[in-house]
Amino acid sequence: MSARGDGGAVVRVERRRRWSDDEKLAILKETTRPGAIMAVVARKHGIGTGQLYTWRRQLLQSAMAGFVPVELANSGPPAKPAEIGRIEIKGQGGLTVSVDRLVDRAALKLVLEVVGEIDR
Repeated sequence: MSARGDGGAVVRVERRRRWSDDEKLAILKETTRPGAIMAVVARKHGIGTGQLYTWRRQLLQSAMAGFVPVELANSGPPAKPAEIGRIEIKGQGGLTVSVDRLVDRAALKLVLEVVGEIDR
């Protein structure tokens, strides 16, 4: 707010900006560049530094929600050459996902997301 000479005030009204998740992520990536300063990145995009910290916290919370406990077990006798690199992932409902070292990463990610939804 700035004062006018006649005792009135000039008030500037700005509408609330809606940022897409992709825009938020792009802005947050800027803050991770070497030498990046949060205040400079925030000013560049017309937001406060508090907003950047809020987005960062939200991103970390959503990333942490995808973690599940892992139990490492000794499988007994040494693995056969065909079994080297094999991983078994056991879900809470008795569902087991077994993959070898040649698994397609995108397919495995999709399967694990589905298993995660089933276990909830």
